Amino acid sequence: MKRQSSIVLVCAGFLLLSGMGGAKAKSEASDKTVDTLYPGLASGALTFARLSELPSGVLLRADTVDIAASELEKELAGAPAAVQPQLKKNGFFLLENLATKKLLLHVAGKNAGMARTAVEQDDAKIIQAYLERTLGSIQVTDAEVKEFYEANKDMCGGATLEQVKADLKQYVLQEKRQRAVQEHVRTLGKRMIIEVSAPWVAQQAIMAKDNPVDKARAGGLPSLVDFGASGCRPCDMMTPILAALEKQYEGKVNVLFVHVQEEQILAARYGIESIPVQVFFDKNGKEVFRHTGFFPQNEIEKKLSEMGVR
Repeated sequence: MKRQSSIVLVCAGFLLLSGMGGAKAKSEASDKTVDTLYPGLASGALTFARLSELPSGVLLRADTVDIAASELEKELAGAPAAVQPQLKKNGFFLLENLATKKLLLHVAGKNAGMARTAVEQDDAKIIQAYLERTLGSIQVTDAEVKEFYEANKDMCGGATLEQVKADLKQYVLQEKRQRAVQEHVRTLGKRMIIEVSAPWVAQQAIMAKDNPVDKARAGGLPSLVDFGASGCRPCDMMTPILAALEKQYEGKVNVLFVHVQEEQILAARYGIESIPVQVFFDKNGKEVFRHTGFFPQNEIEKKLSEMGVR
């Protein structure tokens, strides 16, 4: 139950959008969105952004928020050297992260009366105050904690439910809040008009597919991708299982392992925050299921069988 720590995940879960006002996209809005034309490219706030012809040098426009190409170049130059090569192939991901913070701070200030009226009220405090006000209603039941425990006993080192209940409750609550955050952020483009540069996105979509996961998804076979890292106990427990599955399903299923410390941007693109995570894709490349934690081989085989793999 190891939580990935990576600078590239900072924007994925900034705010839970609740009761948000502002400009609303019409229900009959253009179908030329990132999600419809480039499925899987966006993972957050730009999922339902509209592809448009914007002024030269402008990559994104939403209400009074503009993001220029020069601003993105500055972000790239300021990133750690170790991830810069990955970011160069994932410019759209970098834009989406930058846009998430800008757009949600804009929404918080415009609709929640949280504009920076005091010197000490910086971005982090605005975000924190907004989170405290909007996340308070999300709770976790004992049944949800028990269900998580039963599915992840091996991660608990043999401890009983009562021994780890308090810690698990906090963990499950954090996961539940994060899922709610991600869904509301993902649908931001349904509640306000966000436009991105169509020619620029077209170029970025090509570069973003140059990785093992996207290549496997486009290969015409179902895929099982395990995101993990060496030294993580449940991750290491998955290693022999993946090797056995790769041999067992040769020619039928793509079985991949992605080391999240070596592929930080790819892991962030796929929303990996805890490891290990097993993500299942059908033969068309569509995600059909994901599981967090150690996943026994027999359970994986059941899931593949449900997907029609024999």
